[in-house]
Amino acid sequence: MDFREAAAFLAAHDNYLILTHKRPDGDTIGCAAGLCRALRALGKTAYALPSLDATTLLAGYLDGLTAPEGFTPNTVVSTDVATVNLLPDNALPYKDRIDLAIDHHPSQEFFAKETCLEADKAACGEIIWKICVELGTMDRDIATPLYVAVATDCGCFVYANTTPHTHKVAAALMEQGIPVQALNKRHFRTKSMARMKLESLILQNMRLYHGGTVAVAPVSLAMMAEVGATMEDTDDIAAFLGQIDGVLHTATIREHEGGECRISVRTDASKLNATRVCARLGGGGHKAASGCTVKGTVEDAERAILAAIDAQLAQPSQD
Repeated sequence: MDFREAAAFLAAHDNYLILTHKRPDGDTIGCAAGLCRALRALGKTAYALPSLDATTLLAGYLDGLTAPEGFTPNTVVSTDVATVNLLPDNALPYKDRIDLAIDHHPSQEFFAKETCLEADKAACGEIIWKICVELGTMDRDIATPLYVAVATDCGCFVYANTTPHTHKVAAALMEQGIPVQALNKRHFRTKSMARMKLESLILQNMRLYHGGTVAVAPVSLAMMAEVGATMEDTDDIAAFLGQIDGVLHTATIREHEGGECRISVRTDASKLNATRVCARLGGGGHKAASGCTVKGTVEDAERAILAAIDAQLAQPSQD
Protein backbone atom coordinates (compact mmCIF):
# COMPACT_ATOMS: atom_id res chain seq x y z
CA MET A 1 0.00 0.00 0.00
CA ASP A 2 1.12 3.61 -0.51
CA PHE A 3 1.49 6.14 2.30
CA ARG A 4 -2.09 7.40 1.91
CA GLU A 5 -3.46 3.88 2.23
CA ALA A 6 -1.17 3.29 5.20
CA ALA A 7 -2.51 6.44 6.86
CA ALA A 8 -6.09 5.30 6.26
CA PHE A 9 -5.24 1.90 7.73
CA LEU A 10 -3.76 3.52 10.83
CA ALA A 11 -6.75 5.81 11.26
CA ALA A 12 -9.13 2.84 11.05
CA HIS A 13 -7.47 0.64 13.69
CA ASP A 14 -6.46 0.91 17.35
CA ASN A 15 -4.51 -0.68 20.23
CA TYR A 16 -1.12 -0.49 18.53
CA LEU A 17 2.17 -2.14 19.28
CA ILE A 18 5.11 -0.82 17.25
CA LEU A 19 8.16 -3.01 16.65
CA THR A 20 11.74 -1.92 15.96
CA HIS A 21 14.68 -4.00 14.75
CA LYS A 22 17.48 -5.44 16.87
CA ARG A 23 20.71 -3.44 17.17
CA PRO A 24 18.45 -0.42 16.67
CA ASP A 25 19.59 2.72 14.91
CA GLY A 26 18.15 6.20 14.96
CA ASP A 27 15.78 5.47 12.10
CA THR A 28 13.90 2.53 13.63
CA ILE A 29 13.77 4.12 17.12
CA GLY A 30 12.87 7.57 15.80
CA CYS A 31 10.14 6.15 13.58
CA ALA A 32 8.63 4.10 16.38
CA ALA A 33 8.64 7.07 18.76
CA GLY A 34 7.26 9.51 16.20
CA LEU A 35 4.54 7.15 14.97
CA CYS A 36 3.53 6.22 18.51
CA ARG A 37 3.13 9.88 19.46
CA ALA A 38 1.21 10.59 16.25
CA LEU A 39 -1.22 7.75 16.92
CA ARG A 40 -1.74 8.96 20.47
CA ALA A 41 -2.46 12.44 19.10
CA LEU A 42 -5.31 10.82 17.17
CA GLY A 43 -6.69 9.40 20.41
CA LYS A 44 -5.42 5.89 19.75
CA THR A 45 -3.88 3.53 22.27
CA ALA A 46 -0.33 3.03 21.08
CA TYR A 47 2.90 1.67 22.54
CA ALA A 48 6.34 0.75 21.29
CA LEU A 49 7.76 -2.62 22.25
CA PRO A 50 10.68 -2.06 24.66
CA SER A 51 13.99 -2.14 22.79
CA LEU A 52 16.29 -4.72 24.36
CA ASP A 53 19.56 -3.32 23.08
CA ALA A 54 19.07 0.37 22.33
CA THR A 55 22.02 2.56 23.24
CA THR A 56 21.58 5.24 25.87
CA LEU A 57 21.93 7.75 23.02
CA LEU A 58 18.67 6.45 21.51
CA ALA A 59 16.73 4.78 24.33
CA GLY A 60 15.45 8.07 25.72
CA TYR A 61 13.29 8.72 22.68
CA LEU A 62 11.07 5.83 23.81
CA ASP A 63 10.61 7.17 27.36
CA GLY A 64 6.94 7.04 28.29
CA LEU A 65 6.05 5.13 25.14
CA THR A 66 6.93 1.51 25.86
CA ALA A 67 4.27 -1.12 26.35
CA PRO A 68 3.47 -2.19 29.90
CA GLU A 69 3.80 -5.84 30.82
CA GLY A 70 0.75 -7.78 29.75
CA PHE A 71 -0.39 -5.34 27.06
CA THR A 72 -2.26 -7.18 24.31
CA PRO A 73 -2.30 -5.33 20.99
CA ASN A 74 -4.94 -5.52 18.32
CA THR A 75 -2.70 -4.05 15.63
CA VAL A 76 1.04 -4.65 15.20
CA VAL A 77 3.20 -2.34 13.09
CA SER A 78 6.92 -2.56 12.33
CA THR A 79 9.10 0.41 11.38
CA ASP A 80 12.35 0.15 9.37
CA VAL A 81 12.35 -3.67 9.55
CA ALA A 82 13.25 -5.44 6.29
CA THR A 83 13.04 -9.05 7.46
CA VAL A 84 11.72 -10.98 10.47
CA ASN A 85 15.32 -12.08 11.08
CA LEU A 86 15.94 -8.53 12.31
CA LEU A 87 13.29 -8.70 15.01
CA PRO A 88 14.62 -8.80 18.60
CA ASP A 89 13.76 -11.75 20.81
CA ASN A 90 10.87 -10.00 22.57
CA ALA A 91 9.25 -9.28 19.18
CA LEU A 92 9.33 -12.87 17.96
CA PRO A 93 5.90 -13.73 19.44
CA TYR A 94 4.44 -11.16 17.01
CA LYS A 95 6.39 -12.15 13.87
CA ASP A 96 3.43 -13.95 12.29
CA ARG A 97 0.88 -11.28 13.13
CA ILE A 98 2.45 -8.04 11.91
CA ASP A 99 -0.38 -6.12 10.26
CA LEU A 100 1.65 -3.34 8.63
CA ALA A 101 5.34 -2.96 7.84
CA ILE A 102 6.57 0.55 7.03
CA ASP A 103 10.00 0.41 5.44
CA HIS A 104 12.48 1.84 2.94
CA HIS A 105 14.83 -1.11 2.38
CA PRO A 106 15.03 -2.56 -1.16
CA SER A 107 15.62 -5.94 0.53
CA GLN A 108 12.17 -5.85 2.19
CA GLU A 109 10.84 -9.42 2.41
CA PHE A 110 7.10 -8.55 2.64
CA PHE A 111 6.52 -10.56 5.80
CA ALA A 112 3.59 -8.43 7.03
CA LYS A 113 -0.04 -8.60 5.99
CA GLU A 114 0.36 -5.15 4.44
CA THR A 115 3.53 -3.28 3.51
CA CYS A 116 4.17 0.40 2.87
CA LEU A 117 7.52 0.45 1.08
CA GLU A 118 9.30 3.42 -0.49
CA ALA A 119 12.74 2.13 -1.38
CA ASP A 120 13.83 5.45 -2.86
CA LYS A 121 13.75 7.18 0.52
CA ALA A 122 16.95 7.73 2.50
CA ALA A 123 15.18 6.97 5.77
CA CYS A 124 12.00 5.30 6.92
CA GLY A 125 11.42 8.53 8.83
CA GLU A 126 10.60 10.23 5.54
CA ILE A 127 7.70 7.83 5.02
CA ILE A 128 6.43 8.23 8.57
CA TRP A 129 6.47 12.01 8.06
CA LYS A 130 4.32 11.63 4.93
CA ILE A 131 1.90 9.41 6.85
CA CYS A 132 1.70 11.89 9.73
CA VAL A 133 0.99 14.75 7.32
CA GLU A 134 -1.76 12.67 5.74
CA LEU A 135 -3.19 11.98 9.21
CA GLY A 136 -3.00 15.67 10.12
CA THR A 137 -0.83 15.03 13.17
CA MET A 138 2.45 16.86 13.69
CA ASP A 139 4.00 18.78 16.57
CA ARG A 140 7.39 19.28 18.19
CA ASP A 141 7.22 16.02 20.16
CA ILE A 142 6.46 13.99 17.03
CA ALA A 143 8.93 15.89 14.86
CA THR A 144 11.92 15.53 17.20
CA PRO A 145 12.36 11.73 16.93
CA LEU A 146 11.45 11.83 13.24
CA TYR A 147 14.27 14.32 12.63
CA VAL A 148 16.63 11.90 14.41
CA ALA A 149 15.33 9.11 12.18
CA VAL A 150 15.95 11.05 8.99
CA ALA A 151 19.24 12.73 9.93
CA THR A 152 20.96 9.64 11.31
CA ASP A 153 20.14 7.46 8.29
CA CYS A 154 21.71 9.93 5.86
CA GLY A 155 24.70 10.90 8.01
CA CYS A 156 23.37 14.38 8.69
CA PHE A 157 22.63 14.84 4.98
CA VAL A 158 26.06 13.92 3.61
CA TYR A 159 25.51 10.31 2.48
CA ALA A 160 24.78 9.52 -1.16
CA ASN A 161 21.22 8.45 -0.26
CA THR A 162 20.28 12.06 0.59
CA THR A 163 17.71 13.47 -1.85
CA PRO A 164 15.77 16.73 -2.25
CA HIS A 165 12.89 14.96 -0.51
CA THR A 166 15.16 14.23 2.48
CA HIS A 167 15.91 17.94 2.82
CA LYS A 168 12.25 18.82 2.35
CA VAL A 169 11.25 16.52 5.21
CA ALA A 170 14.03 17.85 7.45
CA ALA A 171 12.93 21.43 6.77
CA ALA A 172 9.31 20.60 7.57
CA LEU A 173 10.35 18.95 10.83
CA MET A 174 12.53 21.93 11.77
CA GLU A 175 9.50 24.19 11.27
CA GLN A 176 7.95 22.46 14.31
CA GLY A 177 10.55 24.16 16.53
CA ILE A 178 12.65 21.09 17.31
CA PRO A 179 16.04 21.63 19.03
CA VAL A 180 17.92 20.89 15.82
CA GLN A 181 21.31 22.28 16.91
CA ALA A 182 21.29 20.23 20.10
CA LEU A 183 20.20 17.12 18.21
CA ASN A 184 22.94 17.51 15.61
CA LYS A 185 25.60 18.04 18.27
CA ARG A 186 24.39 15.04 20.24
CA HIS A 187 24.29 12.65 17.31
CA PHE A 188 27.03 13.91 15.00
CA ARG A 189 29.53 16.09 16.84
CA THR A 190 30.06 14.35 20.18
CA LYS A 191 32.35 11.34 20.74
CA SER A 192 33.59 9.67 23.89
CA MET A 193 37.32 9.52 24.59
CA ALA A 194 37.12 5.74 24.19
CA ARG A 195 35.63 6.22 20.71
CA MET A 196 38.45 8.57 19.72
CA LYS A 197 41.04 6.04 20.89
CA LEU A 198 39.19 3.25 19.09
CA GLU A 199 39.28 5.21 15.83
CA SER A 200 43.06 5.49 16.23
CA LEU A 201 43.35 1.71 16.57
CA ILE A 202 41.10 1.18 13.57
CA LEU A 203 43.42 3.30 11.42
CA GLN A 204 46.42 1.34 12.67
CA ASN A 205 44.82 -2.00 11.88
CA MET A 206 42.96 -1.32 8.64
CA ARG A 207 44.07 -2.73 5.29
CA LEU A 208 43.69 -1.20 1.83
CA TYR A 209 42.90 -3.18 -1.30
CA HIS A 210 42.18 -2.53 -4.98
CA GLY A 211 44.67 0.29 -5.28
CA GLY A 212 43.57 1.95 -2.06
CA THR A 213 39.90 2.19 -3.03
CA VAL A 214 38.71 -0.54 -0.64
CA ALA A 215 39.36 -0.27 3.10
CA VAL A 216 38.71 -3.14 5.51
CA ALA A 217 39.09 -2.66 9.23
CA PRO A 218 38.51 -4.83 12.29
CA VAL A 219 36.90 -3.70 15.52
CA SER A 220 37.96 -6.66 17.62
CA LEU A 221 37.05 -7.42 21.21
CA ALA A 222 40.74 -7.00 22.09
CA MET A 223 40.76 -3.50 20.58
CA MET A 224 37.60 -2.62 22.49
CA ALA A 225 39.13 -3.84 25.75
CA GLU A 226 42.38 -1.98 25.13
CA VAL A 227 40.65 1.41 25.03
CA GLY A 228 37.81 0.58 27.44
CA ALA A 229 35.14 0.96 24.75
CA THR A 230 31.60 -0.39 24.93
CA MET A 231 29.27 -1.25 22.06
CA GLU A 232 27.80 2.23 22.39
CA ASP A 233 31.20 3.63 21.42
CA THR A 234 30.90 1.84 18.06
CA ASP A 235 27.68 3.57 17.04
CA ASP A 236 27.90 4.46 13.33
CA ILE A 237 31.55 3.39 13.30
CA ALA A 238 31.05 2.10 9.74
CA ALA A 239 31.05 5.69 8.44
CA PHE A 240 34.53 6.38 9.78
CA LEU A 241 36.64 4.73 7.07
CA GLY A 242 34.77 6.50 4.30
CA GLN A 243 36.36 9.79 5.35
CA ILE A 244 39.76 8.65 4.02
CA ASP A 245 40.70 10.32 0.76
CA GLY A 246 40.62 7.92 -2.16
CA VAL A 247 38.58 5.23 -0.40
CA LEU A 248 35.38 4.36 -2.26
CA HIS A 249 34.23 1.20 -0.48
CA THR A 250 34.62 0.11 3.14
CA ALA A 251 33.96 -2.93 5.28
CA THR A 252 34.01 -2.58 9.05
CA ILE A 253 34.15 -5.89 10.93
CA ARG A 254 32.85 -5.82 14.50
CA GLU A 255 33.72 -8.89 16.55
CA HIS A 256 31.07 -10.07 19.01
CA GLU A 257 31.04 -12.72 21.72
CA GLY A 258 30.28 -16.25 20.61
CA GLY A 259 32.46 -16.32 17.52
CA GLU A 260 30.37 -13.94 15.43
CA CYS A 261 31.45 -10.97 13.32
CA ARG A 262 29.03 -8.37 12.02
CA ILE A 263 30.16 -6.60 8.89
CA SER A 264 28.99 -3.16 7.76
CA VAL A 265 29.66 -2.34 4.11
CA ARG A 266 29.56 1.19 2.71
CA THR A 267 30.14 1.81 -1.00
CA ASP A 268 30.00 4.18 -3.91
CA ALA A 269 26.85 2.53 -5.21
CA SER A 270 27.53 3.46 -8.83
CA LYS A 271 30.65 1.31 -8.71
CA LEU A 272 29.75 -1.39 -6.15
CA ASN A 273 26.32 -2.54 -4.98
CA ALA A 274 26.60 -3.09 -1.23
CA THR A 275 23.32 -5.02 -1.09
CA ARG A 276 24.59 -7.59 -3.56
CA VAL A 277 27.92 -7.86 -1.74
CA CYS A 278 26.23 -8.63 1.58
CA ALA A 279 23.59 -10.87 -0.01
CA ARG A 280 26.44 -13.22 -0.95
CA LEU A 281 26.91 -13.71 2.81
CA GLY A 282 23.25 -13.85 3.76
CA GLY A 283 22.79 -10.15 4.51
CA GLY A 284 21.22 -7.17 2.82
CA GLY A 285 20.29 -3.50 3.05
CA HIS A 286 20.77 -0.65 0.60
CA LYS A 287 22.88 -0.23 -2.53
CA ALA A 288 25.33 2.03 -0.68
CA ALA A 289 25.00 0.66 2.87
CA SER A 290 24.41 -2.95 3.83
CA GLY A 291 25.40 -5.52 6.42
CA CYS A 292 25.86 -9.20 7.07
CA THR A 293 27.04 -11.61 9.76
CA VAL A 294 29.85 -14.14 9.47
CA LYS A 295 30.63 -16.91 11.93
CA GLY A 296 34.31 -17.23 12.81
CA THR A 297 37.26 -14.99 13.57
CA VAL A 298 37.89 -11.46 12.37
CA GLU A 299 40.35 -12.93 9.87
CA ASP A 300 37.66 -15.33 8.60
CA ALA A 301 35.26 -12.43 8.20
CA GLU A 302 37.83 -10.35 6.33
CA ARG A 303 38.50 -13.15 3.86
CA ALA A 304 34.77 -13.69 3.37
CA ILE A 305 33.88 -10.05 2.75
CA LEU A 306 36.86 -9.52 0.44
CA ALA A 307 35.80 -12.52 -1.63
CA ALA A 308 32.26 -11.11 -1.82
CA ILE A 309 33.56 -7.68 -2.84
CA ASP A 310 35.86 -9.18 -5.49
CA ALA A 311 33.03 -11.30 -6.90
CA GLN A 312 30.65 -8.36 -7.09
CA LEU A 313 33.23 -6.03 -8.62
CA ALA A 314 33.66 -8.63 -11.36
CA GLN A 315 29.99 -8.30 -12.33
CA PRO A 316 29.32 -6.20 -15.45
CA SER A 317 26.49 -4.27 -13.81
CA GLN A 318 25.93 -2.98 -10.27
CA ASP A 319 22.23 -2.19 -10.77
